[in-house]
Amino acid sequence: MKGQYLPASTLAGLLGAWAGDSGPAYRVLAERLRLLIADGRIMPGSRLPSERELTDALGVSRTTVASAYRELRDSGYLISRRGSGSVTALPSRVEPELGRHHAPGIDTDGLYDFTCAAPSAVPGISTAVAEAADELPAQLATPGYHPQGLPMLRQEIAAAYEERGLPTSPDQIIVTAGALAATSIAVRAITQIGDRVLTESPTHPNSVDAIRRSGCRVVAVPTSPGGWDLPLLEATIRQTAPRAAWMVVDFQNPTGWLMSAADRERLALAFARSRTTAIIDETLFELSLDGQEVPPPFASYDPSGVITVGSVSKSFWGGLRIGWMRVPEGLVARVLDARASMDLGAPVLEQLVVARLLRQRSTLLPERRAELARRRDALAAAVSAELPSWRFRLPSGGLSLWCELPEPVGSSLVGFAQRNGVLLVAGSRFSPDGGLESFIRLPFTLDVHALREGVQALASAYAALTTAPTPTRRTTTMIA
Repeated sequence: MKGQYLPASTLAGLLGAWAGDSGPAYRVLAERLRLLIADGRIMPGSRLPSERELTDALGVSRTTVASAYRELRDSGYLISRRGSGSVTALPSRVEPELGRHHAPGIDTDGLYDFTCAAPSAVPGISTAVAEAADELPAQLATPGYHPQGLPMLRQEIAAAYEERGLPTSPDQIIVTAGALAATSIAVRAITQIGDRVLTESPTHPNSVDAIRRSGCRVVAVPTSPGGWDLPLLEATIRQTAPRAAWMVVDFQNPTGWLMSAADRERLALAFARSRTTAIIDETLFELSLDGQEVPPPFASYDPSGVITVGSVSKSFWGGLRIGWMRVPEGLVARVLDARASMDLGAPVLEQLVVARLLRQRSTLLPERRAELARRRDALAAAVSAELPSWRFRLPSGGLSLWCELPEPVGSSLVGFAQRNGVLLVAGSRFSPDGGLESFIRLPFTLDVHALREGVQALASAYAALTTAPTPTRRTTTMIA
């Protein structure tokens, strides 16, 4: 029965007389089990008995059962789940897509999920929701549509920019349903079909997808091992004259790099010379983990030519789905016109919640940063111990390690890891033009215990891959 435990005695009965077949015993056992799963006599999602239980029931060696289970994992018929044992699967079903969108109904429970670079909610969210609910009745007499956002929230966001040295009016703020929505609206407002939009590589894949769905051509500029290649960026801007650019300069996803103030000023000048509107995503700027001061906002160097995107998804909680744009005054009407065909505003209650959280960020965020720093250090130590051939630079902020493997096997590792209970995203998913097969992004958003166990399971999968004669290629495409 699907999803239920299959006792060893029942499984032994289903297997019948199998030991007399030709070939190594573990392969014969694995083939019999594979046929039972493929024929539907063992339903996908069934939990098999432990190696010890099946060993006792069949009267064979523990090595035989362990090797048979490993064969099934390597061929996609068995998935090892943390706390759930070994669960049957079919290679053709949805497991390779578990990390794609975290779609409802797809069960990731018991798996080490390294696909999503988003932490759980900060303490205090429930209190903020309760307090915001008390304020909601005052909004019920209105239609509830606020295309630019609630005035009180826009005031809080504008004040935060003022504190960072960037003069901002609440009239320049447009509240959206998350940073990705803000990016889509901004691109639609300032580009036409066929326009070029410059971005870096690697970068956040969902944002690149949004740019392409707007009908624009993506011009990806590869980064160097130490960060952004400013001469190459300047040369590409001169040669391609992009209408817009979308970049993350604060603890960039997935690399964690932080662009210096001098490089921001230099790049802003290059954009201004080419009349390129820069869309700068600051979703991660609050997550400075080593106490260093973050450079001034990119828009400080060209206030009339930069749209700044912000969000609370990484700093407070992704479930709030509230983001925003800081828009130059001359572009506000244009951006609002572009927004009108996409939605009519963000949810009112969530905006009330975020307004309260922003007022409390000086007390809420230090704890968030301290916990993420602890998890980052735990993940880095685990990777260094379990996967010593992998190279990475410890990021000073953000949410992930960008790991370089000795060989270009990232996409193949995704499939091997999943069968070992680990969900990954291949580095190639972060490249607008393909490549980056030697890289894997590992977020440090799980708890410390799960990070350590997950890396151990990942190391086992990597060892299996690098000793396998013909690796199987599978990809997973999420992403936060």
